[in-house]
Amino acid sequence: MATIANTVNKKWLAVDLFSGSGAVTTGLKQEGFEVVAAIDSDQVACKTYSLNHPEVKLLTEDITKSNPMDVHAVLDGRVLDLLVVCAPCQPFSSQNRKRAESDPRVELIFECVKFAKLLNPTVIFFENVPGIVNAGLLDLLEGQLKKFGYKLSAPLKIDAATLGVPQRRERCILIASKSNGVVESFGLALRPVKPKTVRDAIGFLPSLCSGEESLDPLHKARKHHSITLERLKHIPKDGGSRSSLPTHLQLSCHKNKKNDFPDVYGRMRWSDVAPTLTTGCTDLTRGRFVHPEDDRALSLREASLLQTFPRDYIFYGNSGQVARQIGNAVPVEMARHLAAHLKDLTTTHVLN
Repeated sequence: MATIANTVNKKWLAVDLFSGSGAVTTGLKQEGFEVVAAIDSDQVACKTYSLNHPEVKLLTEDITKSNPMDVHAVLDGRVLDLLVVCAPCQPFSSQNRKRAESDPRVELIFECVKFAKLLNPTVIFFENVPGIVNAGLLDLLEGQLKKFGYKLSAPLKIDAATLGVPQRRERCILIASKSNGVVESFGLALRPVKPKTVRDAIGFLPSLCSGEESLDPLHKARKHHSITLERLKHIPKDGGSRSSLPTHLQLSCHKNKKNDFPDVYGRMRWSDVAPTLTTGCTDLTRGRFVHPEDDRALSLREASLLQTFPRDYIFYGNSGQVARQIGNAVPVEMARHLAAHLKDLTTTHVLN
């Protein structure tokens, strides 16, 4: 049995598969984990990752070609507490018009099995969109992991806003472990925290006009066309929508179609959480991504803060590449909150 002192002083080790720009790694580190290795195939996102987490062994490669022995060598005989698996969610997204069966990314989640076999993590954590439950993959995943002694928990649907993220973002989370106690207790101790609002997240940043820059290179306003600015003038501050546009300013594709993409040209509301941020999070034609007060779309820094990246987080790439990294990220605060929960489960059911 582990003593309280041993538990407090324990070095918590994690490996981050499909690590992207490093949001999950950031949350894990904030909760005291040492992330020893990470894998992703996106070269731009990996450059962002390395800028912020230079101490982590990052493998920039196709995970289907990855050799778990490369990670095993980094562990150097130490116990791996957590293997994080945030496989691409696009194949299972409700917004994806392609059939999931025809998307080669569907089976990437199974790549975790070869790592589980060799690395023997105490807990494997999975995060994806709720649509993964209907894709028929979880039974197959459970069968493959069962060969190596792992049990899979029931999937849990959760809104990131209930875990301190100033954003409405529904996700599916589940775990695998060889400990019945860990699997059966997963999610039971999760309690909603006080919601954070758009104002909490970005209200302190300086106001910007279209095309204006600030000292922070990521807090820069997109330069909008004059017709776009004219439309924005008619959309009420703090939560207004394109339904307020006069007829002559309505886009032809929107006329008489108020229920089609109603959030396009919509403003966020200061006192509420933001809508789900996507890879188009700084494009006001892609959703409710207009600043609550300024006549402009969100800046990249505002979007990153709504995803709870630290204020000083560095992003590599052009504006489109940065927006894609932000939109694809697991919110940092969500990752941190869940990491704390998994530490508690491991301490209770494995270490004691």
